Amino acid sequence: MSKEKNLKGDKNIGAVEEVLSKSEHFIEKNQKTIMYVIGAIILVVGGYMAYNKFYMGPKEKTAQSEIFWAENYFGKDSVKLALNGDGTHSGFLDIIDSYGMTKSGNLAKYYAGLCYLKLGQFEEAIDNLKKFDSDDQFVNAMALGAIGDSYMELNDTDNALKYYLKAANNGDNAFTSPLFLMKAGSTYELSGNYTEAVKLYERIQKEYHKSYESREIEKYIARAKGLMGEK
Repeated sequence: MSKEKNLKGDKNIGAVEEVLSKSEHFIEKNQKTIMYVIGAIILVVGGYMAYNKFYMGPKEKTAQSEIFWAENYFGKDSVKLALNGDGTHSGFLDIIDSYGMTKSGNLAKYYAGLCYLKLGQFEEAIDNLKKFDSDDQFVNAMALGAIGDSYMELNDTDNALKYYLKAANNGDNAFTSPLFLMKAGSTYELSGNYTEAVKLYERIQKEYHKSYESREIEKYIARAKGLMGEK
């Protein structure tokens, strides 16, 4: 039994040695190529770090300074000044053009979309809001909901519904979820799909009973069910 184990052990050692030998041979044969690949990786990583430190870092700081004034105008409901600037300070559109790749430039796309929505320029609102991307589920939900509102203003109920549902399901919380479920339910009603409207209203009643939308949700459920019976 011990002889068999020794034989197996010898075979395993031999196999390992063979693999190591082949690896050494491969490295020797392709040494230049391997060095080029390693050098390329170092250059890419180093270049990326330098790009972030010496280019994107200063741009981000400048963009943060610039967006302050545009946000201030937006907060005062001076939508056109927020969007286009005041001649001294940049508006959201200038910030997007100059600093679009920064975090502030990304945020400017969201604000620009809301500005266009308030100005009644719904296609421009959709265009900017779709370019916005955020890891913040709350803000992302609001952006998706604003796209839904824009489509609703364009009488495109199919796309409005699509984005209201996306917004409602983008992060489970007691504010944005019931808000956009309610809008989706109303959109279903406009399309005559009362069954789906009731489902959404009942979801608000069950899952978000402490939300603002749930306060009169029984009235909406009763109305939609009544309209179902009339069909």
